[in-house]
Amino acid sequence: MDDYDLELDELELVAAATGYYCYSKNSKQISRKRSHSKSEFLNDLLDGDDDQFCEMFRMDKHVFYKFCEILRQKDLLHDTSGMKIEEQVAIFLNVIGHNERTRVIQERYQHSGETISRHFNNVLKAIKSLSRELLQPPDHTTPSHIFGNARFDPYFKDCIGAIDGMHIPAHVPAKDQSRFRNRKGVLSQSALVACTFDLQFIFVYPGWEGSAADSHVLRTVLDDPDQNFPQVPEGKYYLVDGEYSNIEGFISPFPGVRYHLHEFKGANRQPRSAQELFNHRHASLRDVIQRCCDCLKARFPILQLAPPYAFPTQRDLILAACVIHNHIRREERNDWLFNIFEKKGLEEEDDMEDESDTQSTSLMQDQSAFLLRNSIASTMWSNFMNEWDTW
Repeated sequence: MDDYDLELDELELVAAATGYYCYSKNSKQISRKRSHSKSEFLNDLLDGDDDQFCEMFRMDKHVFYKFCEILRQKDLLHDTSGMKIEEQVAIFLNVIGHNERTRVIQERYQHSGETISRHFNNVLKAIKSLSRELLQPPDHTTPSHIFGNARFDPYFKDCIGAIDGMHIPAHVPAKDQSRFRNRKGVLSQSALVACTFDLQFIFVYPGWEGSAADSHVLRTVLDDPDQNFPQVPEGKYYLVDGEYSNIEGFISPFPGVRYHLHEFKGANRQPRSAQELFNHRHASLRDVIQRCCDCLKARFPILQLAPPYAFPTQRDLILAACVIHNHIRREERNDWLFNIFEKKGLEEEDDMEDESDTQSTSLMQDQSAFLLRNSIASTMWSNFMNEWDTW
């Protein structure tokens, strides 16, 4: 009986080994078959309909190829044995363009979660390295949006852009939530952004707590040379809202006077003073920063929700999105999203983040900025009184 039991044990071991061998062989065959189809999803899109590609990757094909070529030429990304640069960038764009989770991307591109995560972070790091090149200060000439426009020229001929704080939903630990809760009660990070009238970002400084005042963030940036805020040329300035101080290089609206465009609707639509006229045109011009941020969020919906990444990654995603935004603007002037937001005026409902303190802030101002604002308003009002049809 002992010999018989021993033979049974040996047979069981042989059967188990045979079963494991067959299972392993079949698994390798399945894995090998899958590996051949890893790039099929991307290849189908690259060879397929342009509109479908644009919807999936949030840019035209030639813009996508140019972006990949820039990353390759600058040695920021490399082809690997299992994934070319085009597929690495496609995965990144899929994630931020549709707020997709890693599990979905795994199934779509037939790679492991570790591979997807590694390449996502590599692409994010590479795009950050392009920020110095693609986030450039504007030239010193009068912007085409202002030049020749009777409502703005010559009054704002020295204006080079607009500045504001952009709030992005944030995912933070419970111990930090009080600092990141903004005035609406939403957990968010604040990013200081500056843009040109051509809807391109000049400067982006993300990562601030949602409770931080916009004016405090700007002062911190200006006081810290390491932040590399582009120096404002002498005589030039940015438009800022009432959250900021009226100082040299940064012109805010008159406090205590109606400012938001919806306040000029209906029976009281006409401005009743030089200050109101100045504020109305100031708001009309400064609208560009809102449209620029809205276009960014529409292209990359991951910025509309709090992604479950570590906070440094959430912060870097804002900078990367702005870099890609500028690249698209430079390579394709007729991009469908830019066409929408370029023509879009200020919405009926203004950003309530700005509206709450407009009447009480902007008390700090230096003499030169005070005189400049008064001079612009006075000249504007004098001309307005003679030409009522151009208010």
